[in-house]
Amino acid sequence: MSATLAWRAALLSPLLLPLAGQARDGVRVPSNPLYQQECAACHVAYPPGALPAASWRRLMQNLPNHFGTDASLDPAAVRQLSAWLDQYAATGRRAQQAPPDDRITRSAWFQRKHDEIAPRTWQLPKVKSPANCAACHTQAPQGVFDEHDVHIPR
Repeated sequence: MSATLAWRAALLSPLLLPLAGQARDGVRVPSNPLYQQECAACHVAYPPGALPAASWRRLMQNLPNHFGTDASLDPAAVRQLSAWLDQYAATGRRAQQAPPDDRITRSAWFQRKHDEIAPRTWQLPKVKSPANCAACHTQAPQGVFDEHDVHIPR
């Protein structure tokens, strides 16, 4: 690895890790097979650091009406997932304000990170919406959202 690349990686790592689910505040975010099974069955398993704990709590309490879909789970699964999401939810600036409707794509950090994306890009057939992270972030299923792994479909 070149010195420049290593320096760049060192600078970017603290910014990317909380979102990527790799670590938060120096603590590794463990994978959660139940989260992968239940949530990734319908959409990218968004990293817990993408939303503040209060947002995750509201989402988990309203699973029968999860953005227009019944995503109900048994009470034990809800308890387990809620505890994991709460433990690894966003901290710092990202946690200060819940995004409108608890939508990751409406959060200030998401808007800031995607401000250079043309509105028509979100409407491309292979993209469909800002919530379809995996359309552009090639490593999204692995929880990695590094801008160097972005490929915007045509």
